[in-house]
Amino acid sequence: METRTLTLGLPSGSLMDQTFALFARAGFAITGSKRSYRPQTDDPELEVRLLRAQEISRYVECGHLDAGITGRDWVAENRSDVEEIVELPFSKATSNPTRWVLVVPQDSPVQSVADLEGKRIATEAVGLTRAFLEKNGVRADVEFSWGATEVKVPELVDAIVDVTETGSSLRANKLRIVATLMESFPVLIAGRACLADPWKTAKLQRIALLLKGALNARDMVGLKMNLPEAQLKNLLEALPALRNPTVSPLAQPGWVAVETIIQEKIVREIIPTLKDLGAEGIIEYPLNKVVH
Repeated sequence: METRTLTLGLPSGSLMDQTFALFARAGFAITGSKRSYRPQTDDPELEVRLLRAQEISRYVECGHLDAGITGRDWVAENRSDVEEIVELPFSKATSNPTRWVLVVPQDSPVQSVADLEGKRIATEAVGLTRAFLEKNGVRADVEFSWGATEVKVPELVDAIVDVTETGSSLRANKLRIVATLMESFPVLIAGRACLADPWKTAKLQRIALLLKGALNARDMVGLKMNLPEAQLKNLLEALPALRNPTVSPLAQPGWVAVETIIQEKIVREIIPTLKDLGAEGIIEYPLNKVVH
C-alpha cells in the first residue's frame, strides 16, 4: 500500500536553522544540504520543500504545497487565501516577533507618517506599505527594494519600510523608527484543498500539536527532589513558582518526592532555598515538549 504524504514548505534563509531545530525538538529529524530544495525527514508521511518565506503562502494557496511555515507578514503581503493552523512564536535571534517599521535617518525632518506625503519609500513589503499609507490617508511613491534597503536613505529615497527583530542594525545605520506597521511571528498555514482531505488535516494537526509542545518547553526544565513531608507546606509557601507540583510518598516514612516544571532561570535562584528546607536528590532535567 502506497504511503500517503503531506507536503510541507519550510523557510530557507535566516529562519531555516531555527525551524529545523524546532522540528527536531518536536521529534522530526530533517537532514540534507542547506542548498537542497528537498531535504530528507525521518517521517515517511512528510515531504519537506525549502523555499523563501516570501513565496510559501502563494504555493500553499494554489495547492503546490499542502501546508507551510512562513511569517504572518508574508501571508498578509501576498493576500493569500490560506488557513492559519497555529502561531509559532519564534524568530531567528530571539523569541520576540519581527516588526515591519517605517524608518528615516536620525536627522530627517520626518516625524510622523503624515510627513511622508508625496515622498519616496523603498521596501520589500510593497503591499503592506501601501495599505498602511492608505489607512493613514497619505499618498507616497512606494517602490520595491531588492535588498540593502537600509543604505538607500537619504540619497535615493526619503524613507524605508524594513523588517527588524532587535533594532540593532537600524541603530548601527543611524536610522530612526517613525511607526510600526506590523508585528509578525511564523505561522503554520494550510491550503483549502489540504483541509478538505481528512487524512492530511489530521496529520497537520498532529504536527501542530508537537511543534506547539516544543515551543512550550522552551526555557523550561523539569525539577524533582526528595523532601521531608513536614517541610512540604513551607516549600510551597516559600516557592510560589512551584505551582501544582506532583507529590508522591516515598518508601521511607515521612518523606515525599516532589516533581514540577519550572522556568530554567528560576532554578538557579531557588536551589539554595530547597537545600535549606531539607530537600535531597535535587535533579534538573531538560524538556523537549510540554503539551497542555
